[in-house]
Parts: sequence; C-alpha cells; structure tokens
Amino acid sequence: CKPCSRCRVKLKRTNSSQTMKIGELAVATATQIETIRFYEREGLIPTPGRSTGNYRVYEASHVQRLIFIRRCRGLDMALDEIRTLLRFTDGPGADCGEVNQVLDDHIGHVAARIKELRALETELRNLRSRCQSTSPGKACAILKELNHPQAGQLAPLPASEVHTHVGAVHRRKAGTHA
Repeated sequence: CKPCSRCRVKLKRTNSSQTMKIGELAVATATQIETIRFYEREGLIPTPGRSTGNYRVYEASHVQRLIFIRRCRGLDMALDEIRTLLRFTDGPGADCGEVNQVLDDHIGHVAARIKELRALETELRNLRSRCQSTSPGKACAILKELNHPQAGQLAPLPASEVHTHVGAVHRRKAGTHA
C-alpha cells in the first residue's frame, strides 16, 4: 500500500523501503498494539525486522496483510480460516477451490449460528411473555421460570459447548446442541 488516507500515516523511507514502528502500524490499521503482537505470535503476520534501536520495523506489506486479517476477523472468520486464505494470498497461482470451500463452510457456520440465535430469541420472548406487569421479585414469573431447568438441561454444559460469540460455532462438535 502506498501512503494514503486509508493508511492514515506516512511510511518512513529508509534504504529505499518504506517502514513504520508498531504504534504507527496500529494507527494506520486501527488495530491495538497487543493484537498486532498476537497476530505475530500466531504467525499471521511475518516477524518484522528490527531497527538499530531494536524497535520492530514494519513495511507496507505488513499494513496490507493486517488490513486483510482485520477484514476476515470482521467477517468472524476463525484464525485457521484466515491462515488458509493467507496461504492463497501468499501463493496467488494456486487454484482457489479451497478458498471457495473455506467461505462455503463459514457461511454454513454463520447460518447455524443464526438458527441458534433465532431459537434463543424465541425462548427469551416466551420467557418475557410470562410477566406482563410489575410485582415483587418473589412473585415474578420470569424469575420463577429461571429457577426451573428445562427438560434435558439439568447438567451444566461443558465449557467447549458454551457459545460466547458467533465464532464459537466453529468449535462445536457436530450433532451437539447448546
């Protein structure tokens, strides 16, 4: 990427290449510094060079890669999905059939999560419909209902089954329900 309004900072020229420090990369891509370091540890961003003062030195290619990663995360893709897509970005001559498969699988995960969220919405609306007026807490129909587990829900779910955000669908085993 050439220095532009999208990057919001100018890259410094050193030895005929454009570079920036991690804080400048963070500003340029609207990404927290710790997130950049995390992506480095995960191998999604190549390890940057170091300046004579031992600062990380990022190049335009880091900006573009981080923009790509952020766009994928914005689409709620898992890190493994992003890794697969980056392999094809790094080897653009390869057939993109696997890229299509990654997206098709991700669409399936999103559709499954939407179905789960719709069921959750229905359950919450049903729960909310139990109380149409204000009353003391001990008489509240919603609180009474919440104190009684549903059939099949007596045991707490294992942590691997609990959904914390849309991406949790990727970790769920086939045939299980939260």
